[in-house]
Amino acid sequence: MDSSPLAGWDNYYVIIGSSAGGLTGLTFVVIALIREAMQGVRPAGVGGYVTPTIVHFGGVLALAAFLSMPHQHLATVSVGLAIAGVAGLAYGGSIAAHMRNHGGQYTPVREDWIFNLILPTVVYGALLVAAFLIWRHTEVALYVVAGATLGLLLIGIRNAWDIAVWLSIRKATGPGAARKGD
Repeated sequence: MDSSPLAGWDNYYVIIGSSAGGLTGLTFVVIALIREAMQGVRPAGVGGYVTPTIVHFGGVLALAAFLSMPHQHLATVSVGLAIAGVAGLAYGGSIAAHMRNHGGQYTPVREDWIFNLILPTVVYGALLVAAFLIWRHTEVALYVVAGATLGLLLIGIRNAWDIAVWLSIRKATGPGAARKGD
C-alpha cells in the first residue's frame, strides 16, 4: 500500500495538468493570431489580463506536476502548498495594483475585478489554508487542493475566452470602437 497522502490522485492531476498545459498553448496561439488587433494598445494593457491568465494556467500545471511527484509526505505537500498559496496571494496584490493603476486606457469593470482578482486570490488563499489543514484533515485538504486547481483552470478558461472575444471585437470594429469588458 502506498503511504503517500496523494495515493489515488494520479489521474486527476494528469488530467488537470495536461489541460492547463494545452490551454496555455492555445492562449498563446490566440494572442499570436489576433496580434494585429493589439495595435495601438500598450502591451501592459493587454498584458494586465493575458499574463495573469497564463500565470494561473502555469500555476495549475506546476501544482499538478508537484502533486504527481512520487513519494510525497505531508511535510513536502504542506510546504509546496504554502509556497503556492503565498506566491498566489502576492501575485494577487500585484494584479490589484495593476488594475487600480490602469493608466486611463481601460477602466476595469466588475467582472474584471471578480475573475481577475477576487476569485483567483480566494483560490490561492484556499491553497494556503490547505497547507495547514493537511496536517489534521488530510483528505479534506486534498479535496480543497483539487477544487482550487480546478477553480484556477476554470477561471483561466473564462478569462482566456474574455480576452479572445475582446480582441476579436476590437479587430472587427477597429482600435477605438470596443473596450475590454463591454
